[in-house]
Amino acid sequence: MWSIGELAESAGVTVKTVRFYSDRGLLPEAVRSGGGHRRYGPEALDRLRLIRSLRALDLPVPEVGRVLEKEDVLEDVVAGKLRELGSQLAALRWREAALQLLQDCTPGERTDRLRLIGAVTSPPSTAGLTRFWRGWLPPRLPARLVSAIIEEAVPQPPAEPTPAQVLAFARLHAFVSRPCRGDSDRGQPEVHQPGKGYRPAVLYDGLVEAYALASADVRSRRPPSEGEALDCFVSAHASARGARDTPDFRRELGVQLATEPRIDHYWRLVAEVNASQNPTPGATDNWLRAALGA
Repeated sequence: MWSIGELAESAGVTVKTVRFYSDRGLLPEAVRSGGGHRRYGPEALDRLRLIRSLRALDLPVPEVGRVLEKEDVLEDVVAGKLRELGSQLAALRWREAALQLLQDCTPGERTDRLRLIGAVTSPPSTAGLTRFWRGWLPPRLPARLVSAIIEEAVPQPPAEPTPAQVLAFARLHAFVSRPCRGDSDRGQPEVHQPGKGYRPAVLYDGLVEAYALASADVRSRRPPSEGEALDCFVSAHASARGARDTPDFRRELGVQLATEPRIDHYWRLVAEVNASQNPTPGATDNWLRAALGA
């Protein structure tokens, strides 16, 4: 049997540390001496070293207790800690880029940028963007279609953002957070409005396919032109309106689309956040509209 002092010395820790783990049930004593002093068995040293190793990984005491009681939970505990650290690292990278953004701007820009950044959590959340799309899309769309649109339309914050991406995401958050007063960059197309006789689900199903067909042309910077992607785009609008794809319909569609409310500012900011060669749905839609006009 080892005394508490002998165990502490062998493990290279303080008596206070041994007592702390003992009092919390992580390091049970074998017996008590006649004078009421703690005595530990030979297995206590290995257990104490294991506790120290787990604590060195910053595992909370309750999690250490779970591992000691049932060793096969270690994998779940480690996975949870990795997720926690990933979130902390993402927050730190975001703050670093935000601070760099403030450091690099002019004094006249600093107040506005600080206001924008301060409105975004760290790490940033996409919940506000998702709410915007759920409110902007027409009602009663199938859930699987809403999910597909949101997945394409809502950019994920980059893991290692640049100051420019932080600014773009903050501006995007401000754009979707401000009240919609029917202005041109936040209004809704007529097809979204009830009582107009349109079938929005048919339209968006077709647009998803048309955007996929046109994405290679947009990525390659090919001039807008006729072809399968444009035919699919027009067919989606025609089917949603219960019309046929005719030259007259294409002319009327071009005029109508030219006057519809747009959210181009949203898509420009999304492109800045993504900083990739993949076109946004907004860029693809612009290409198809230009192809229709041509």
